[in-house]
Amino acid sequence: MDLNNTHVKMAWNHSALKFLFLLGFACLLHENVSAQRWKTMRYEAQYGIGAGNFLGDLGGANQIGTHYFKDFEWVETRPAICVGLRYKLTEFFALKSALTFGQMRGDDKLTDYPFRHYRNLSFKSNILEFATQFEASFYREQLGHRYRLRGIKGQKGFELYSYGFLGLGAFYFNPQGQDKNGNWVSLQPLGTEGQGLVPTRQKYNRVQLCIPIGIGFKYTINQKWGIGIEYGLRYTFTDYIDDVSTTYFRADKLKSAYGKILGDQAAYVSNKSDGSSPAITSAGQQRGDPRYTDSYMFLMISLNHKIKTGRNNLPKF
Repeated sequence: MDLNNTHVKMAWNHSALKFLFLLGFACLLHENVSAQRWKTMRYEAQYGIGAGNFLGDLGGANQIGTHYFKDFEWVETRPAICVGLRYKLTEFFALKSALTFGQMRGDDKLTDYPFRHYRNLSFKSNILEFATQFEASFYREQLGHRYRLRGIKGQKGFELYSYGFLGLGAFYFNPQGQDKNGNWVSLQPLGTEGQGLVPTRQKYNRVQLCIPIGIGFKYTINQKWGIGIEYGLRYTFTDYIDDVSTTYFRADKLKSAYGKILGDQAAYVSNKSDGSSPAITSAGQQRGDPRYTDSYMFLMISLNHKIKTGRNNLPKF
């Protein structure tokens, strides 16, 4: 027996086992570090531009109002902007709070449906919304390599991440209509459907709650930057974003309640039909559809910036 050769083999085997152990430990450590890397950048700032649109009583398709997407009017789409901050709870779930500003419009002149076209009402309203939404994805977001290097497996620099969201928010709105001179006037103070003039109709609050629901997609460019697109529908608890909900109110009572100037203004913006069929717009006749509340939507394209987290788990701006 060659003792020297035996000792060499035993030493080699011991070294090999030690090397394999260290290699396995290094791999596990690397995987653990990679798995925890998202915690160092839990915050993400969002800067978005996009568009908003409205589903309500005014305007819409050439049919009876439905409050569904087939009543959508493309030409009333208006620009919108937002700024937000996302916080990752886990690799799959996140919370995002955002401040969004946009404008909603509706115009009966855009529909050929006889009764809606004859009603001839229109509105615009700025929307200022603050909402927090819970986001959920079915897979991890790739944080991306520092640079967009090709051929680096598992460290791609351009990754798609999709999620669904549901939230709660509050928004301010102020519907306006045009008077005889074409000036835009606030409609809520005028009580166009008799709000504030009869006990059964109180003036609506211009601050309301909404429930955002929708989907989003994000592309990771590198470790810090990405772009995204997000669509969200806002269900609300008011039918007065367009100032139209129930029935016509007596013009003479509006005039007597608000005086000469405001009274004439209130009577005009409450009924802008041409008067050829007065029975359709007489007091008590249908002006809107109170069975459904109004909705609005935003489509946003965003630039996203990941913010490194400090030891106190707060973002380091």
